[in-house]
Amino acid sequence: MADKLEGRAKEILEEPHYAVVSIPRDDGSVQAIVAWVHPDGDNLAVNSAEGRAWPANLRRAGKATITSMATPYEWVSVAGTLEDDTHEGAEQHINELAHKYIGTDYPYLQPGEQRIKFTLRPDRVTYVNQG
Repeated sequence: MADKLEGRAKEILEEPHYAVVSIPRDDGSVQAIVAWVHPDGDNLAVNSAEGRAWPANLRRAGKATITSMATPYEWVSVAGTLEDDTHEGAEQHINELAHKYIGTDYPYLQPGEQRIKFTLRPDRVTYVNQG
């Protein structure tokens, strides 16, 4: 285990593999959502829209675990602390993620939708390769 994104663990997160973002809820259960993710310097960035449940849970908890699989036998899991929560540049960020995952600008933006860019600082990085 490490506390930095580096090597193959970072490469997996740079590749267009979907990620599962797991966030603790108030009642102790875990909310898990599928998301696009990408390293942002030494941190990880994800994007959402205001009004959804998981951004409120992330803001309250201040932490999440992001897991992405290259294969069922090779994956990375990052437990992190919320470092930044901003609307500034969030629409550009979702377009960058969309280009990574689907090759075009984000086609699902709704009129009046306010995007949010969340950045998480890794506290624990686990890389597994059983292949």
